[in-house]
Parts: sequence; C-alpha cells; structure tokens
Amino acid sequence: MGQAWGFGRYGGPEVQEFFERPDPVPARGEVLIRVEVVGVNPLDHILRAGLVDGLDGGRPFPRVLGMEAAGTVLARGEDVDGLEVGDAVFGFALTGGGTYAETTVLSAPHTARVPDGLTATVAATLPVAGTTAVDALDQLGLPAGATVLVNGVGGGVGLAVARLAVGRGLRVIGTGSTAKREHAEAVGVRFVDYTAEDVTAAARELVPDGFDGIVDLAGGASLRTVAPLARNPRDVISVGDMSVPELGGRFVERRTDRRNLERAARLALDGLLTPVITAVHPLSDAPAALATVESGHASGKVVIKVA
Repeated sequence: MGQAWGFGRYGGPEVQEFFERPDPVPARGEVLIRVEVVGVNPLDHILRAGLVDGLDGGRPFPRVLGMEAAGTVLARGEDVDGLEVGDAVFGFALTGGGTYAETTVLSAPHTARVPDGLTATVAATLPVAGTTAVDALDQLGLPAGATVLVNGVGGGVGLAVARLAVGRGLRVIGTGSTAKREHAEAVGVRFVDYTAEDVTAAARELVPDGFDGIVDLAGGASLRTVAPLARNPRDVISVGDMSVPELGGRFVERRTDRRNLERAARLALDGLLTPVITAVHPLSDAPAALATVESGHASGKVVIKVA
C-alpha cells in the first residue's frame, strides 16, 4: 500500500483527500513507476472539477490527482517498447492513474527516459509545460527576429514559452501581474503589467505594426483584449481557451508522444527550456501546492517531491 492524494467525487478543494492504495498493476502499454517528482498544473484542478472527459481511464473514485511525473520504472505491462525496469523516466499519466502518489502508472508511448544530466525535478515539469511551449511555438513557426506576445507569461507554461522563444531569437513581450515581473524579465521578456498600465496601449507602443504571433495562456476577456494586436488573427495560438477560433485564431495542437518528450528534454539540457521552479512541496503538502496553482497567482512552476 502507498499513499496517494486525490478526490472522492467531482467538485472543489473540499472533495480532495489522502488515501492508501495498492500499487497499480500496469496494463497493456503502461509502466508502473516509483514516483520521485510531480509537476502541478491547472489541468489538475480542472479534472477534479469534472470539466474534462476522457482522461480518467474509466477508473473508479477515489481518483488520484496529477498528469505528469518523473520516477523509476518498477514493472512493465504488455507491449511496452523502449523502456526497461530500473529506467529513470518522465511522462504523462494519460490512462487515469494520476501522479500525486508514491507509485503510479504512466502511458508508455507518452513516457521517455530521463537523459543523463537532467534531474528528475526538471524532467517532471516537461510533459505539460515543456511540450506545450514547444507545440505552441512550432505551430506559429516564427522566424528569428519576429515579435511574439505571451499573454499570461508568469506561470509555468508562460515562462517556458518565453524562454524558448527568446532562445529562438524572437523578441518577446509578456503580460502579467506585478508579482510575475521579476521571473519574466529574468528570462528576457519585455514585461507589460496589466495591473498598472493599459495592455493594448503599452503593447502598441512597443510594437506599433502589430505582433507576428501571440501565445495566449490567460483566455477569456484577456484573450479578447490582446487578439486584435496580432497582424494576422490566425497567428493567435491559445493554450487555455478553446473559443479562440471565434477570433480567427487557433487552439494549440498538442503532441504528447515520446519523441516530443525527448525533444523537450534535449532543449532543457541545452538551457533553452529550463523551468523556473518557484516552489517544491512534499507530498504531505500537496493541498497547498495545488491551491497555489488553482489561485491563478503562481509564479513559475510548482512541483511536489514524493521520493
């Protein structure tokens, strides 16, 4: 038996609970891992609220929270290629096993080995934030010297997008609240504080002819404010708002396969996708870790260290 943290029914933080569960048995195409580090993401509380279907694997309640982790392979299910018992790995829990636990199962086609030189802490941040950054910027396909606006730059995904964009030679302007300024500017962003200045006016002053691309992490009214700043509406990519096609933009096309994970790991090793980790919690403090992310005010990436 091992400890896990999850939820007994759909709802808010009040449905969360710690519980004991036996080690999951890896099914076909899964690997059982001993969890070392977990990345905390907004998707975690969105799933807990029951707002997304199809990622629970049909598992009964209570369900374990979390979508990404790094750890060590303990066992393999059938039809698992490229991963062996004892491998240090990182990846997605796309079959409902969750990751806020001492052991869990990851989807093998969506799991990769941790390369030499990369820590488990960094690796655990790459499945969601790291590959999302790669996908969004690949979808835009901007050349060096182009301008990109990162709307909501201060969180884990936003800072990953910004760092990678700077590494690609893009001129990056980012929007966020005052508390996000320091981390954004540290990765090379020209920061626009939406709590202290008019975003549209400040952005137009910096880039009078309009942005070559926009990566939106905020959605809602904020997306609708910045979308007209793009020179071409099609070059607005939203990560969190699926209504973006109404504005002429596109929702991010996600690639969660092993190849993209390996690519993100190489970029992290090269310093182009190094996460800004601002808080490390033990599993016993998982409620506080998720509460920080759920508040919408987290700067950078929050992780849970299990092992």
